[in-house]
Amino acid sequence: MLAFWAVMMPLTALVAFPWTLLTRNVGFLYRIGMWGALAGVRLAGVRIKTVGRERLDPARTYIFMSNHASNLDPPLMLPLVPGRTSVMARHELFRYPLLGTAMKLGSLVPVERKNRDAGIAAVRAAAGVIRQGINMTIFVEGRRSYDGKLLPFKKGPFYLAQETGAPVVPVTIAGTHHVMPKGRFIVRRGTVTVTFHEPIEPKDFGSRECLMAKVRRAIDSALAPEYRSETSEA
Repeated sequence: MLAFWAVMMPLTALVAFPWTLLTRNVGFLYRIGMWGALAGVRLAGVRIKTVGRERLDPARTYIFMSNHASNLDPPLMLPLVPGRTSVMARHELFRYPLLGTAMKLGSLVPVERKNRDAGIAAVRAAAGVIRQGINMTIFVEGRRSYDGKLLPFKKGPFYLAQETGAPVVPVTIAGTHHVMPKGRFIVRRGTVTVTFHEPIEPKDFGSRECLMAKVRRAIDSALAPEYRSETSEA
């Protein structure tokens, strides 16, 4: 997987980056990036099963909220999101000349951890992206789980949902904790299931805490029994 990506990156840089910078259109670079990300995961021996994508309307703009247990989660899940999606990325990456420019053209949102003001700015920037008709994908725990069980959720994504009124799609990634858990660099062969749950419409949000609980229950429900929370099992 890493060898494939190592070959893909310079080729992409030679072809897709100049085209993107010249045309100011990120579509070609995005398609190559998503294809390469998913192809690399599959070359590593990971089989991917999707559930529930038929629930999504390609004409609508969603906020996808997912669990996060492995470095495989982003390259595996993002290509499965219908249409185009933005994500929040470490603000340091935007300082690299070519990469930073491409990320800005792709409407990625810089985020600085442990900085409250920067977090508020990131939510506002993400709201602007959604209003452009671009999906937003967020790993709501904010970091990877060591044991595959859900960590506490960050509040920012739920502020974003209430501010924009975009429907929220809970997403469960089940299996990446087995094939490549946090702290491990070798990928085991195995199957990963990505479940897109029923969208939660703005009229059904309730309070921010209520929305958070709904998203948590949905994500938790599609995890393997040994990774579900005790409250969910009860």
